[in-house]
Amino acid sequence: MKPTRFYQHRHVLVIGLAKSGAAAARLLAELGAKVVVNDQKPLSENMEAKQLEPLGIRVVCGGHPLELLDEPFDLVVKNPGIPYTNPMVKKALEKGLPVVTEVELAYHISEGPFIGITGSNGKTTTTTLIYEMLKADGQDPLLAGNIGLVACEVAREAKPGQWLVTELSSFQLAGIDKFRPAIGVLLNIFDAHLDYHGTKEAYAAAKANIFRNQTERDYAVVNADDPLVMNIASSVRSQKVLFSATKLLGEGAYVQDGAIYWNGDPVIRIADIVLPGQHNLENILAAVAAAKLAGAGNEAIVQVLTTFAGVKHRLQYVAEVDGRRFYNDSKATNILATQKALSAFAGEPVILLAGGLDRGNEFDDLLPYLQQVKAVVLFGQTADKIGRIAQKAGIETIRYVDNVEKAVPVAFELSEPGDVILLSPACASWDQYKTFEERGDIFINAVHKLK
Repeated sequence: MKPTRFYQHRHVLVIGLAKSGAAAARLLAELGAKVVVNDQKPLSENMEAKQLEPLGIRVVCGGHPLELLDEPFDLVVKNPGIPYTNPMVKKALEKGLPVVTEVELAYHISEGPFIGITGSNGKTTTTTLIYEMLKADGQDPLLAGNIGLVACEVAREAKPGQWLVTELSSFQLAGIDKFRPAIGVLLNIFDAHLDYHGTKEAYAAAKANIFRNQTERDYAVVNADDPLVMNIASSVRSQKVLFSATKLLGEGAYVQDGAIYWNGDPVIRIADIVLPGQHNLENILAAVAAAKLAGAGNEAIVQVLTTFAGVKHRLQYVAEVDGRRFYNDSKATNILATQKALSAFAGEPVILLAGGLDRGNEFDDLLPYLQQVKAVVLFGQTADKIGRIAQKAGIETIRYVDNVEKAVPVAFELSEPGDVILLSPACASWDQYKTFEERGDIFINAVHKLK
């Protein structure tokens, strides 16, 4: 861990615990800060807060008392999931206090450089691909960030020259100050998290922060097929590196003659790539660009792309049962992700399992993608809404069930050999499940029960 006096003797308020908040509080105390933690959950139910008290960290639990900010704090570190509309956060900003996320702390202590990956869709797959490519190349990368590994914990272990391959959400990037990835990757920008950011412009601005502190020595890997991404890239100071699934770029990562090329040289035939779907082709191109910039050779890249079948819960192949192929795409928490999942099976008969938390939106944008869907099995708050779109699409077989577990045997009964049975909910999971991972695991277990 890089020594830093930046936080020594500073008064820091950490708002919100969970994994990232607790890790930030521990690190700040170790760096010599005077730390106060504030969390909504009562202390009697808050194991993380109880574990912090013996470290000399003061904990204020059971609510967010605004008077706490009357104390002379120098800095606020907030859990990324807490919106800027939160009264505590709003008051901190009104007082002129810097408000950051723990990614900023990770940057201050890391001895290794960052590869940062963000975008509306494909972050985890791209992050994992880059990590695996560098590992196959004999490098010793570290995996961190929104992928489930708290960045400031991982950064403690980084050695000089050791890449931190870091998935970054808009929530995290909205709270940076000095954070600077040597290689920044922006995959795409679609309407997402507007309930958090308020507007698409604010959401895009948060994503654009990945390039904000880069210099001429750094690289910005950007999607040449996304106009909004290209607009953001027009003002970066770093070296732009493009990737495209549709344009013959000549430089960067692109597709030509059925193969992926890097700076004019072929890397791998697309037919040899295991990971399915057009959307994954974009993720692969971005990963190839970042891995090459980080020094990976073609052999390592080919090794990964001919064996990597996907990240769990992201268009993950689960099993074949009596000629039916089951795929778990529980991470499809918005319409766009489900559109891409359905596109991956264009021309094949699909039975779609969908539904979940109702965020107030309609599902008309799914309509053009339902042509090959022969049946839908629906659950959760949005079941009726998606059912109306399925009817509009001319799908005759529509079933309603209580949950994902019950959806699996119903889908199997409706299916025939050769069908794809796809869990791609187009909705968040929180109406019935704590996380999309829990929802996906229940689907996987139900599939294995069929076997």
